[in-house]
Amino acid sequence: MHDTTLLLDVLFLLLSAIVVVPVFQALRVPAVLGYLVAGMALGPHTPGPVVDLELPQVLSEFGVVFLLFAIGLELPMSRLRAMRRYIFGLGLLQVALTSAVLGGAAYLLGLSPEASLVVGGMLAFSSTATVLKLLVERGETVARFGRISVAVLIFQDLAVVPLLTLLPLLADPSASIPLALAIATGKAVLAILVIMLLGRFVVRPAYRFIASAGNPELFTATNLFVVLSVGWLTAQAGMSMALGAFLAGMLLADTAYRHQVEADIEPFRGLLLGLFFMTVGMTLDLPAMAREAETIAALTGALLVGKSLLLVLLCRLSGLGLATSIRVGLILSQGSEFAFVLIGTATSLSVLNASTGLLLSSSVALSMAVTPLIAALAHRIAHSIEARNGAESFGIASSDATRHVLIAGYGRVGKAVARLLTANNIPYVALDLEPTRVAAARAQGLPVFYGDASHANVLRTAGIERASAVVITLNRPDQAQRTVEAVHNTAPKLPLIARAHDLTQSQRLTDSGASAVVPEAMEASLQLAGLVLLSAGVDADHVDESLKAHRADDYAALAERPVAEAN
Repeated sequence: MHDTTLLLDVLFLLLSAIVVVPVFQALRVPAVLGYLVAGMALGPHTPGPVVDLELPQVLSEFGVVFLLFAIGLELPMSRLRAMRRYIFGLGLLQVALTSAVLGGAAYLLGLSPEASLVVGGMLAFSSTATVLKLLVERGETVARFGRISVAVLIFQDLAVVPLLTLLPLLADPSASIPLALAIATGKAVLAILVIMLLGRFVVRPAYRFIASAGNPELFTATNLFVVLSVGWLTAQAGMSMALGAFLAGMLLADTAYRHQVEADIEPFRGLLLGLFFMTVGMTLDLPAMAREAETIAALTGALLVGKSLLLVLLCRLSGLGLATSIRVGLILSQGSEFAFVLIGTATSLSVLNASTGLLLSSSVALSMAVTPLIAALAHRIAHSIEARNGAESFGIASSDATRHVLIAGYGRVGKAVARLLTANNIPYVALDLEPTRVAAARAQGLPVFYGDASHANVLRTAGIERASAVVITLNRPDQAQRTVEAVHNTAPKLPLIARAHDLTQSQRLTDSGASAVVPEAMEASLQLAGLVLLSAGVDADHVDESLKAHRADDYAALAERPVAEAN
């Protein structure tokens, strides 16, 4: 008989997540906390089954790797340039000032300089997952305070990388902090240069070749190989795998394959990152937390109030209105999921002791748990201020497309639609699976990306939640129908216009969720008949009326036709 202990541990992990996480999401509590609680239930400090921590810890490290890769994918140079004022202005000031204040407080409380530096840095970060989830749910990602919050989060995500790189150097008692910072910066710059060169001359040509094969499984395997191989290279150079994954993501962020890569990686990232938080939960000592409840509550309150005040002050100094400043300050006041990563690494390297790590982990988790309540409070305060002083200006500090038209298929018809949209100053984003076509469009600076629009993940990464309409111009009927179904399931209220070959396909696409369908064969025959009538001397107005009547009759007959007969 095979040893089933490992299988039983995996089953307990899956079952715990399946039971606990949906309950937390139904209560509108961040899923991160659900994973933490699910891990606590399987840890040695609670009654019930105990899972061996060795395997989950090994796998969970890849969750952080994939998270950093996904963050890198979200940071193309165009986005960094468009949001540079808030990313490298407000974001830099927030991380620097908050790290200095909180690190100084930690030093006054008795921590070593190395530990204080780590504590200040990790507590300066906010929870990207929690904040973005709240903004998306409330439809506030394009609001002025939402965009500014995202910009600050972007810089925080960038700052995680050097801090992760710095940790092993701080563990050396003979190392000086300035020297450690200089070494970390030098290694990071060298790694960026090497990986960018590899990307331009190796990775991008390889992706063009792989995409031309038209094999989705091969494309996904390539994504995994790039993430893990670049991570391995940086690990061999004495840095973290997470740094390599982040650089690999930035490497692909400006390519036409970004949306498809992000969609392929998302399931691995979500599963492994959830496993990471479960392993953190398994290490939390609930009896010890109960004994330190007052200290944890005090630390959490100090974190929330301190970060909020600092951010509000910096926002006001940056010229933002009071209502916007309060909303940004409050919604970014919690700790970050990266704090768990940094606490675990710092504890294993003996930069932090276990008791301090427990207090910090507990405070960060509690601050994330109350974020929805704080966001609601921020909304009420801002609404009250704006009701009294007038609404502050609405603005978008990003080049990310909003209210754009999403075009599925950039062939002959898709290009024609794109040209008309451009002529009328309407932004668009196009997806296509033909690499040479995408490459040609990208060479002209057009917003055309490699991606399968029949996948919900690809649609989301292409910004379907911000789109004003979707146009499907795909030539293959089966692919067009799958795409219509995917779009309708992802954004059921979004206007969806599709191209069809004939009336039979029109009926199928309409039944699948299309708002409007244009059958090419019927429209071509009507246009041809109209030209014949005009050449025969029939009045133009009469021709238009006749075409409208025949078009209406054809669509009415199609609507009355049973689906079985149409097939």
